Amino acid sequence: MKKILITGFQPFGKETINPALEAVKKLSEYQLDGAEIVTCSVPVVYLESIDAVIYAIKTHQPDYVLTIGQASGRAAITPERVAINVDDFRIPDNAGNKVIDKPIAVEGPDAYFSTLPIKAMVKAMQDKGIPAQVSNTAGTYVCNHLFYGIQHYLRNTNIRHGFIHIPLLPSQSTDGLQPTLSLDLIVEGLAIAAQAIVDYKVDIKHGAGFIC
Repeated sequence: MKKILITGFQPFGKETINPALEAVKKLSEYQLDGAEIVTCSVPVVYLESIDAVIYAIKTHQPDYVLTIGQASGRAAITPERVAINVDDFRIPDNAGNKVIDKPIAVEGPDAYFSTLPIKAMVKAMQDKGIPAQVSNTAGTYVCNHLFYGIQHYLRNTNIRHGFIHIPLLPSQSTDGLQPTLSLDLIVEGLAIAAQAIVDYKVDIKHGAGFIC
């Protein structure tokens, strides 16, 4: 049986909860068709985040890795297309580090693309009524740092990896100024996305671009 490692970030900034970690806790109870789910929690500390996931990879020996973080302002579950080789933090991480304009890997390429079937994942979620879309920026904070760092670590392996951003929970935006999604819908969407990762060795041809 295949194995998929799904990771979720801990709370950061002024938040006391992170929907990524809450969803991962629930996903640990799911059984996919043809794969088992293993999980881990990730600190929002740039020097520790990559090491935490690498440790989980070495421990569990997964076939796939799906890293997850929250993105305020997003109204959909958004698989990321690309990670860029730069840290440029708007706010400090949970250890007080505020990294500005530094490469994640000095000898690394400018970017890595996801090796997951992101369009198949999006379509599978949309077909089940879950709001989802491809994202073309993972930001420049610890989420992008982890996305790039794990892609760099896995670059010479057959382990496929990608990152998903998810919306805030309703309890994180009680003033109604930010879009939110319930934890149940987030978990359902991520489970659907994880199944698509297992089912699709090659991504589908499905328009998901944007006009700027």
